[in-house]
Amino acid sequence: MAPPVSSRTARHPQAYRPAPGSIPEQPGVYRFSDAEGRVIYVGKAKSLRQRLNSYFADLSSLHSRTQSMVLTANRVDWTVVQTEVEALQLEYSWIKEYDPRFNVKYRDDKSYPWMAVTLSEEYPRVTVGRGPKKKGTRYFGPYSHAWAIRETVDLVLRVFPMRSCRPGVFKNHRQLGRPCLLGYIGKCSAPCVDRVSPEEHREIVEDFCQFMAGQAAPMLKRLEREMQQASAELEFERAARIRDDIGALQRAMEQNAVVFADGTDADVVALAEDPLEVAVQIFHVRGGRVRGERGWVADRFDEGDTGELVEQFLLQLYAESDSSSTDRDAVPREILVPALPPSLEPLTQLLAERRGSNVSIRVPQRGDKKQLMETVARNAQQALIRHKTTRAGDLSTRNRALEEIQEALELPGVPLRMECFDISNLQGTEVVASMVVFEDGLPRKSEYRRFVIRGVDGQNDVASMHEVITRRFRRLLDDRAAMATAQAAGGDEGPLLVDPTTGAPRRFAYAPSLVVVDGGPPQVAAAAQALDELGISDVALCGLAKRLEEVWLPDLEEPVILPRTSEGLYLLQRLRDEAHRFAITHHRTRRSKSMVESLLDQVPGLGEVRRKALMAHFGSLKKLRLASVEEIALVPGFGPKMAQNIKDALAASPQREAINTATGEVITDEPLVRPAPAAGPEPAAVGPSDGRAGAGRPDAEPGY
Repeated sequence: MAPPVSSRTARHPQAYRPAPGSIPEQPGVYRFSDAEGRVIYVGKAKSLRQRLNSYFADLSSLHSRTQSMVLTANRVDWTVVQTEVEALQLEYSWIKEYDPRFNVKYRDDKSYPWMAVTLSEEYPRVTVGRGPKKKGTRYFGPYSHAWAIRETVDLVLRVFPMRSCRPGVFKNHRQLGRPCLLGYIGKCSAPCVDRVSPEEHREIVEDFCQFMAGQAAPMLKRLEREMQQASAELEFERAARIRDDIGALQRAMEQNAVVFADGTDADVVALAEDPLEVAVQIFHVRGGRVRGERGWVADRFDEGDTGELVEQFLLQLYAESDSSSTDRDAVPREILVPALPPSLEPLTQLLAERRGSNVSIRVPQRGDKKQLMETVARNAQQALIRHKTTRAGDLSTRNRALEEIQEALELPGVPLRMECFDISNLQGTEVVASMVVFEDGLPRKSEYRRFVIRGVDGQNDVASMHEVITRRFRRLLDDRAAMATAQAAGGDEGPLLVDPTTGAPRRFAYAPSLVVVDGGPPQVAAAAQALDELGISDVALCGLAKRLEEVWLPDLEEPVILPRTSEGLYLLQRLRDEAHRFAITHHRTRRSKSMVESLLDQVPGLGEVRRKALMAHFGSLKKLRLASVEEIALVPGFGPKMAQNIKDALAASPQREAINTATGEVITDEPLVRPAPAAGPEPAAVGPSDGRAGAGRPDAEPGY
């Protein structure tokens, strides 16, 4: 289903069509932008003139999704490059930077586990995890199930007893001077108690990685020679242990059947597509065995054929691989696809540069590779069926919810972008606010923002709401003014979404269709006053009160009552609850930090570096309070005098307790260092923390 086109931004393509002869014939990359400057589509072409002219043909001759794109767009820009390889690289960079809504973006249909070996640590460890890859870690997989990885690791650790414990467990046993259970049963070489040196342990790790990479045959032959030698020397116990090790390795290998007799390293890619969506399935074959599988599902917004879909998929899958990284197998020697990409030669050249050696992209014609391709295609077809069955209800429900909100609030159009604001504080201290964004009824977590309220004294949610709305929309006006200035200075140049001085995306350049505040008439009135003071009249506003789930509008004495079964009300509740959760998360972080600082800042000579060392060693105020002066003095950088000063400061400040006015919970001393969140949906919901400008920072600048 093509995204709805806003009547406010729709514009006939001929209105922004470049002048005849102004489009160059060289290869390059082009981008379409909407009226607000947001990039909505990125593409590449061997001939920019030929490709772009096709978008400005008769609308009736265009595909329906292409019609939606060119009608939503307001301008088109392009960049000329020298080669098609440069065009591929620039296209990928722009897609990653701008996240265009009309480009095919392959997203995992689920989270896949990896086997990871942390080579960057002094004593590398093997672990099972999900999520993005980290530098200095070698990955194997992905696999379908985490339990399959753990079974394999359990078998292989018998032969390669490398470390598998967490850093905290490793540190604890090093202090105790005795190994854990795995060290006693022979499944860990116990580097924590120096049974092996770092060099010996790394040799074990290298053998482990060699086996997991599919190079098991030489290792088995070596073990067989050692077993025969031990038997010839009458060392029958050692020969029996080696025999058992060989059996464990063979059992681990049997879990992955041989699919290619020639021991090929390849990725086998298959697609299942319909006019609206495409599902991609990939089997990772290493050493002739299937080492992992993975799947993606994406919306289709253009009429590209299978070859173009394959090209976009390979570009997104492999473009970030680096031949200098430890995960060099990320780009295999051979890639089997259902159809050749149109830019086969430049894409092959690009992937060969990433791998550091030759790469072959081809379509299997017969034999075991053709059979495996058919198996992967069946998996892709099943994945597409499952996805469409699940999504059919979700898509129709979201559309119905947005339409109900539009009708209930009498909005001029469907609220495709909604922003919700919430305030959180603890008895008037550490007042913070959150802004969450929903687009097309779904969370847009990369655009969540946090605010620290500084201009309000005490517990005053109304004044805090006024401040946060003012700061958010003042930034909107500033960005609009900057874009207008850039447009005037550049003549034909349209609005810019990237700050020309920093190169970072503008954070508040997009106006919402609807602003939702958590609260009733007082909060709504404060938000309306802030909008009026800034002269903003084209943004709808409402409030959602918790007590009876009433929707309040400015200047109305009676609330709008939505039925309890209304999908529109349910969507507003989700938006409000997400804003509340995001604000509480931010507030707890600041509360914990301030609680620690308020206790330790008064200790003479205790600076920031020593505070961090103290926090890392004990972990919580409770443990620090229970520690003796001698235990505190054992922390590196501390002595008896400093330890006594800390103990005196803690004794003079009893354990504090308060009630969080937002949740009603009783708060005591918080952990000094919060543990990393477990894998699952909750960490992603905490908000952006990917290093982009302003994303997810706990102390958003005062100018926000």
